[in-house]
Amino acid sequence: MRIDAHHHYWRYDATSYPWIADSMTRLQQDFLPQDLAPLLAQHRLAGSIAVQARQSAAETQQLLQWAQALPATQVVGWIDVTAADLAPQLAALRHPRLRGFRHLVQDEPAPAGWLRQPRVAAGMQQLQAQRYVWEMLVTWRHLADATQFAARHDRHWLVLDHLGKPDIARGAQAWGEQVAELAAMPHVVCKLSGLVTEAPQGQWSRAQLRPFIDEALARFGPERLMFGSDWPVCLLAAEYHAVAQLVDEAAAELSTHEQAALWGETAAQVYGLTGENNESVFAG
Repeated sequence: MRIDAHHHYWRYDATSYPWIADSMTRLQQDFLPQDLAPLLAQHRLAGSIAVQARQSAAETQQLLQWAQALPATQVVGWIDVTAADLAPQLAALRHPRLRGFRHLVQDEPAPAGWLRQPRVAAGMQQLQAQRYVWEMLVTWRHLADATQFAARHDRHWLVLDHLGKPDIARGAQAWGEQVAELAAMPHVVCKLSGLVTEAPQGQWSRAQLRPFIDEALARFGPERLMFGSDWPVCLLAAEYHAVAQLVDEAAAELSTHEQAALWGETAAQVYGLTGENNESVFAG
């Protein structure tokens, strides 16, 4: 199964999505399953992971409803992982298509401090005990903090979104050194997503971004990398086909098995879409 492991849906209104700035006119409209379906078909993608775009339990419920429109769409939603009543909230949200959660750590006033909160640690213990994936949305500035966080929470999969939003200007080697310790952890998987919008002013080239994909392949290996379009956010800098082509060109040098991992098998394993029991990875 080929899978787009990172995209979003929304019905746009400025109040609900304050992160969509006035300059982001391309995003100031609805993006729904019927808009994504032809893009998935064009690229032979049979499944997808719809990821939260605002910190709202109501959005999680809406994503789960929209996911029903496509046969193999799963959801990474949001929940207040610090909540005292997290257990009943999880029970109320339980759904066969809900695979994990994400928090906009990058938007916290003090991301490093948020990652170290005892209430976050207590919530993570509950999420991992129930086999929920946790997606880490941080920038390159907090990769060291994310590494410490990942070391503390190793009982289930953690996913680094958008390669940890590297500083493109510093180059791929500097990012590789930053992410090396995190990439060495077998329970951490990375999404090849979001690169085009990390380039300054959205002005990117293949020569500029390809080294980051190559470095990710060297650090994580294709078995712990996943293609993600970051649609529709990617539209600020590139159309869907250009994002897919960027990864496709880098993957062309891999073996058939490695390409299959990057384009879907890793995502199927991480999000539990294979029906296989992979819990032995977390026996420690």
